Amino acid sequence: MEYRDYYATLGVPRTASQADIKKAFRKLARQHHPDANKGNPAAEGRFKEVNEANEVLSDPEKRKLYDQLGSNWQAYQRAGAGGPGAGAGSGPFAGFGGFGGGAPGGVRFEYRGNAEDLAGFSDFFRTFFGGGAGFDAEPAGAGRARTQTRVRTGTSIEDLLAGMGAPAGAVNGRAAAPARLEAAAQVTLEEVASGTKRLLDVDGRRIEVTIPKGVSDGQRIRFSGVAAGADAYVKVSVAPHAVFTRDGANLTREVPITLREALLGGETAIKTLTGKLMLRIPPETQTGRTFRLAGQGLPHFRKEGRGDLFARMRVVLPTELSADAKKAAEEFLDLAEGHER
Repeated sequence: MEYRDYYATLGVPRTASQADIKKAFRKLARQHHPDANKGNPAAEGRFKEVNEANEVLSDPEKRKLYDQLGSNWQAYQRAGAGGPGAGAGSGPFAGFGGFGGGAPGGVRFEYRGNAEDLAGFSDFFRTFFGGGAGFDAEPAGAGRARTQTRVRTGTSIEDLLAGMGAPAGAVNGRAAAPARLEAAAQVTLEEVASGTKRLLDVDGRRIEVTIPKGVSDGQRIRFSGVAAGADAYVKVSVAPHAVFTRDGANLTREVPITLREALLGGETAIKTLTGKLMLRIPPETQTGRTFRLAGQGLPHFRKEGRGDLFARMRVVLPTELSADAKKAAEEFLDLAEGHER
């Protein structure tokens, strides 16, 4: 069977959502519709290709088979449905029968069905089994509504399923747990406060993920079905910050204040991760005194509310005093300490 890339036909990535697929189909269908391109056979052919791609990708079950088996998904689907003369059972192996040691070096099995089913299914076997994974294809006899394939001795059921495009470890037609894909992302503390997006390389594919607000350093976040149906686990690291230190959702920072503000009180502007606010400094504030600013910390991870910001005061003394300034300072200190000159 000729492989057709339905994603390329619609111009969408393999990770496209159903809404993206629907939007792309509508745009292309309008563009190539025969009514808008009368006498243009190329546009008519393109219109059919777009419809065919949409028929598959807009159906979650068909899309899943297509992602696993490519253009042979229809042969696999018809095989799973059985048909006249099909063997007992259901599922993707419903039509198989005739197991036995019919040929040296392996076990032969055959699929029985109508001519239409077998026409595609024969191509399916040649594509997926011929010369690989322990399979040798044999043509069915003339006029016989069946196809035969010999499985070489020693071929495991895992190899057989792998040849059919099933995930590794699949048994009895059931898919194993999705593969665990790993990626890493570093964010800033500002991005922790607001949430952010990252374009990551996951299993050779570029995908965009949303990093939620409040994520912790070293935390792993699971993103379901982002690459070939597998889950991706993104380990987040938070870069150190020059001003803030973090304790869960709480933040701490130092706030420099002048000697005048410390002695006499006043107001000073404090920068938070999301803006600025004014803090009133009481008179006689000592270095190290800490003020709690409720709700000015980080958001909690996937919960309502925020932590607090703790502002620790640090008095900055004046430097490079002139002679007059030093004399005035001595007089002030004598008065403040209650000394007599």
